Amino acid sequence: MEIPESFYRKLLDSLSDGVYFVDRERRITSWNHGAERITGYSGEEVVGSYCWNNLLRHVDGEGRELCHAGCPLAETVADGQDRETDVALLHKGGHRVPVKVRAVAIRDASGEIIGAVETFQDETEHHETRQRAEELRRLAFLDPLTGVGNRRWAEAELASRLGEAQRHGFTFGLLFVDIDRFKSVNDRFGHETGDAVLRLVATTLRHAARGHDFVGRWGGEELVVLAAHCPGPTLGTVAERLRVLVESSRATTPAGPLSVTVSIGAALARPDDTPEALVARADGLMYRAKAEGRNRVVTES
Repeated sequence: MEIPESFYRKLLDSLSDGVYFVDRERRITSWNHGAERITGYSGEEVVGSYCWNNLLRHVDGEGRELCHAGCPLAETVADGQDRETDVALLHKGGHRVPVKVRAVAIRDASGEIIGAVETFQDETEHHETRQRAEELRRLAFLDPLTGVGNRRWAEAELASRLGEAQRHGFTFGLLFVDIDRFKSVNDRFGHETGDAVLRLVATTLRHAARGHDFVGRWGGEELVVLAAHCPGPTLGTVAERLRVLVESSRATTPAGPLSVTVSIGAALARPDDTPEALVARADGLMYRAKAEGRNRVVTES
């Protein structure tokens, strides 16, 4: 028994995914209810037009408009290969909708390509879920006061970089940074001012750090910087630059502009180091900087 065309039409319209068919000239010949729901365009508005009219203005992850170059549907019509890609289409209402697009060639009985079908799945919920997960992950590893990595992230990053250094021979250094006379700032001006000073120092370090460096709050008024690809002389130079930048910065506080200094201990990772051993050396060097007058860098000789 021959199945009526209306059956296939109802079947396509029951799908939540958008589905549309094009002929070899990429003229749209069918547009299901899923496509209407996802794009905002009815079948009457779309059927008979061409996908290269750029109604949906597909944009890929690199910002390219695929209808101008790299259209997966056009390429599938040309070579018969299935394609899948993530794009953002332009909804009739003017907003972008993230979708996963699949293009499959349609062939006649002799195997000739006579058109193609494109399906697209609304990825908005998945996209928002990924964004929420990333935001939660970010919040779990950031210090809420300063906005740099928290102790948990700093410990994980230190262990990871030490492992890479031992496996691949990378060189990195640990800078242990302590704000000078921080207790007296709190005692004299209050904790609100102390918080402003902490944010100032953390932000200065974060903005001054190089691309592959890591900045985190270790605890209290102590911060750490993991300086990537740093041989011994370079590590001292990096640390001195950070010290000078902090010294020349000013925190805006209820008591007016306030400047502070930091003492820095700079230790280079060794092949046999553990995280605890490296931290202990850098911490010890920082205390030497304090003992020698503060506002200075002490590195390993």
